[in-house]
Amino acid sequence: MMEKYYQLKRRQFIKLSSLALAGSISTGCSQSSSTFSSSQSAESIKLLLSWKAEAEYGGFYQAVAKGIYRQYGLDVTIQPGSPQTNGTQLLMGGVVDFIIGGGLNAIKAVEQEIPKITVASIFQKEIQVLLTHPGVGNDSFEDLKGKPIYLSIGVDYWPIIKAKYGLSDDQKRPYNFNVSPFLLDKNSAQQGLLTSEPYTIEKEGGFKPNILLLADAVYNPYAFTIETTKKLVETNPDLVQQFVDASIKGWYSYLENPQPANKLIKKDNPEMTEDLMDYGLNQLKAYEVIMSGDAKTLGIGAMNDQRWETLFKDLVSVGIVDAKTNYKQAYTLRFVNKGMDYYKNS
Repeated sequence: MMEKYYQLKRRQFIKLSSLALAGSISTGCSQSSSTFSSSQSAESIKLLLSWKAEAEYGGFYQAVAKGIYRQYGLDVTIQPGSPQTNGTQLLMGGVVDFIIGGGLNAIKAVEQEIPKITVASIFQKEIQVLLTHPGVGNDSFEDLKGKPIYLSIGVDYWPIIKAKYGLSDDQKRPYNFNVSPFLLDKNSAQQGLLTSEPYTIEKEGGFKPNILLLADAVYNPYAFTIETTKKLVETNPDLVQQFVDASIKGWYSYLENPQPANKLIKKDNPEMTEDLMDYGLNQLKAYEVIMSGDAKTLGIGAMNDQRWETLFKDLVSVGIVDAKTNYKQAYTLRFVNKGMDYYKNS
């Protein structure tokens, strides 16, 4: 059934393929030396991001900039995403080989019989937040009862926080990635990403907003995950392992010195500034988004069964997924949890 659903007509496939290649960064841009012999044929890989190039994808760009993918025999092209990009469709259509995903969508894919799978989680914490004005008493999720909350259509965590904190749908206001309505209403809250909207509000509004991190409250799925097809995992697990290992090493490198990646990020996203990239990376570090939980001992990308089970139960409790869904099909641990020394010394 799903094979038919995701089958792309030839004309659509060619169009999507050209989109996936336009404006992208590949390992060919790297000027770093590597241990991979130039006489060998590198495996061409396409990675699709879930948004425009920014600090949240820095480790992948670093693996390109520093020649890490090349060391693993991979010629990786990074394609930024957009609101119109259907990553799952491009993945299942064979246009790209890996995409950046998230835990909720991965479990929903199982329910919908889409044969994709999560192989690593770069972020140990979800970076979605709600933002409020300081000094008006909206300092916690409990304080938001009856207050206007600016949310984009279909925001995935709303049913969970609504149920936990007694919120209601009539509080919702449309959010179109413009902070002006929030700035004008001191009693309101709005959605955002830890690495982006607080910066924008501080620049445009002249104040630091309160940051209510969903991960510290009730909603903490694995985020900025690496997804691929189950077919690739089954037919070429070595390739998957190479991509995961190289990507994780790219992240360790990016956390130490982001400048090589930042040059490529600005090339893919000319609107990106050094100031915003620095802010984003500093937020990732300050809130231990990457280096917390299992990642402290098992390495970046770590996952465990309990976290997935907790997410599944949360989703079932608010009716987002059916209780009969075999959520364990959404992920595999075989490519991660190697330990810090594995990534630092190998």
